[in-house]
Amino acid sequence: MGPAFAVVLVFVGCCSNVVSLELLVRDFPGCGNIVTFAQFLFIAFEGFIFETNFGRKKPAIPIRNYVIMVTMFFTVSVINNYALNFNIAMPLHMIFRSGSLIANMILGIIILKKRYSASKYLSIALVSAGIFICTIMSAKQVNVANEGSEEQGFSAFIHWLIGIAMLTFALLMSARMGIFQETLYKQYGKHSKEALFYNHCLPLPGFLLLSTDIYNHCVHFSQSTPAVIPVVGLTMPIMWLYLLINVITQYVCIRGVFILTTECASLTVTLVVTLRKFFSLIFSIMYFQNPFTTWHWVGTAVVFLGTLLYTEVWSSVQSALRAPAVKEKKAE
Repeated sequence: MGPAFAVVLVFVGCCSNVVSLELLVRDFPGCGNIVTFAQFLFIAFEGFIFETNFGRKKPAIPIRNYVIMVTMFFTVSVINNYALNFNIAMPLHMIFRSGSLIANMILGIIILKKRYSASKYLSIALVSAGIFICTIMSAKQVNVANEGSEEQGFSAFIHWLIGIAMLTFALLMSARMGIFQETLYKQYGKHSKEALFYNHCLPLPGFLLLSTDIYNHCVHFSQSTPAVIPVVGLTMPIMWLYLLINVITQYVCIRGVFILTTECASLTVTLVVTLRKFFSLIFSIMYFQNPFTTWHWVGTAVVFLGTLLYTEVWSSVQSALRAPAVKEKKAE
């Protein structure tokens, strides 16, 4: 029941989270800060009650290490959401973040002195090519959308480049955080739920720097069209309803991934998360009618092909198919 339940949580939670985020971003493209703050506050509150027992349980990993991890985690979360303010389409945002394999491999080679098989390098080349194709196509769309004014078009393109730079930085920072986390787990043991709490609790004071933006969006959200909450029957501004759904689905998504990491092999976790990203992308394009050309589809297919090659799904499937034949021969 554990792994199957976790897979359901990941697909339902993460895919619903993408939909609710898109609904928020379509009306208020700059709402990334309030979304991030709400997610952090909810997960920190839940962890304070159930993980730390209202602060009475001491952390297994020293706080100083969490401070380093949290600084990186907070930076990555804020930059990824804030990049949506710079003409970054949601499908491109999702595809670009799929490049975590590249960043992890590069930093693994540099920092941990790791070496990989030829298939791993080929998969990274495919992922890089797919992201490059989608990035170039999106750059052309930015130029076409603003071709009426050369000055405005150039300004929008520079704006878009800043967003790409932010996503690139967040990608590398996220990979560095993963390596740091891997080192901590080897030294102190795995404490994923504890890390989840501190990663969301310690950054909360940092949102004071964004308080003006968060307050302004609170005002805008409160002025949005009223909507009736199903089942309960209460009425609330629709943007607050979208935010509530986003926060709950984000928690469900993260909890599902956490259960998977404790119940399944890393290959299974990577495959489930990859397939979830693919279905989220397809739904985002179809339902919200995001601009997506043939070249975007080619780039997307190459990205996910490279990701599946990296996780060695093909060799695992072949091994699974060969196993019954080997057992029959032994039986004979």
